Formats: sequence, structure tokens, C-alpha cells
Amino acid sequence: MIATTAFEEAARAQGEALGFNPAIVYVPHPIQDRTDQELRDIADRALDSVLAMITS
Repeated sequence: MIATTAFEEAARAQGEALGFNPAIVYVPHPIQDRTDQELRDIADRALDSVLAMITS
């Protein structure tokens, strides 16, 4: 799962409520007002964490 930092607590709580501990990568919040380039930069910075999450 990928979520923004504003939803860290909610993501953890939802996982616990469903009985599992989801693998989550957090990115900076907010994202809705970011430019295309800013979103690319955020994605680039998160890529290693995402790859580690899905290959572990």
C-alpha cells in the first residue's frame, strides 16, 4: 500500500481492524496540488521502498 503521511495512523488502524499488518510506503502529504514533476520526484524517492516491499 502507498499512502501519504497524513494517513499513517489511519492505515495502521485499518490494518489492525482487518487483522493484518499491511506493508505500507508513506509519501509526503498533500499530493493533490503537486505538479507533474513533483509527483515524479515523489515517486522516484519512494521507488526503492516500494520495490523492497513487494519483493520481501
